[in-house]
Amino acid sequence: MKDEKLNLNGVCFGEVLWDNLPEGRKLGGAPFNVAYHLNKLGIHAKMLSRVGTDANGDDIVELSTQLGVPLDLVQRDTELPTSTVEVHIQPNKDVRYEIVFPVAWDNITCGEKEIEAVRNADFFVFGSLSTRNDPTYQSLKTLLMEAQYKVLDVNLRPPFYTQERIFELLRYADLVKMNEEEQDLIAEWLTLPHGLNDREKAEHIMDAFQIPELIVTFGAAGAIYHSTIKGFSFHFPAMKIDVVDTIGSGDSFLAAFLSQRCRRDKEMLPEEILEFAATLSGFVTQSAGACPSYDAATINRFQWMNPIFSV
Repeated sequence: MKDEKLNLNGVCFGEVLWDNLPEGRKLGGAPFNVAYHLNKLGIHAKMLSRVGTDANGDDIVELSTQLGVPLDLVQRDTELPTSTVEVHIQPNKDVRYEIVFPVAWDNITCGEKEIEAVRNADFFVFGSLSTRNDPTYQSLKTLLMEAQYKVLDVNLRPPFYTQERIFELLRYADLVKMNEEEQDLIAEWLTLPHGLNDREKAEHIMDAFQIPELIVTFGAAGAIYHSTIKGFSFHFPAMKIDVVDTIGSGDSFLAAFLSQRCRRDKEMLPEEILEFAATLSGFVTQSAGACPSYDAATINRFQWMNPIFSV
């Protein structure tokens, strides 16, 4: 990795919030985490969200500015509060979330400024939590009609989703990221035959919703990138590291993947794209919180000390 500015821009839509962790609060929300990492990787990625006119909202604006995330599409709400989430770290280092409802990002509005930003972006990243309240969901659907390359991060947090709305988002998407459990649930919703392997499930899901590209993450077992454009399914292992917490690891994986998949200056091989995504995700997993500080030298040293393939 090298520090560089890529001629790319994106918009990340959805939740920005405070994760209340045992050791204190951390700025988060899956779309915000993706925006943070995209900007760290040299891509101008704006956050399109909404926070309250309260102290938590003021703090988000201040810290986001310090972190280098453009906020000109972040709205302020005079009625609903800034989002907070109670985060519980399980003994196996997995994470359980208690997400407050309703909050400011449940009421994201859509005007000419938002439409123009999405229309001019190289990619538009959105998550399934945006379906939980109708005003934000309707704004999302309007923007999806304008987006060039639509990237869906399936992020199923019960009870904040329905089969109908998840299916609708899947039909819009050009690239989808989901984890193993989410793939299994969608396969169940589609009443796919029992006994299918992971690749067969992915192929059925992609065919059902006409999805050109699908990433399925398997935690410590790595990830598989399926592409009907290139005609392959490519498995890549995860790094073998000491896990601090898994908060934001999938978000960093997606950001790193996009930073290489969407490059204009050169075409990256799938193994190069996935190696970089696995490296950044591994670094975040062995760090505290979703948005640790780093630069190219930090990631290069981490990769040197934690080779994915051992000789």
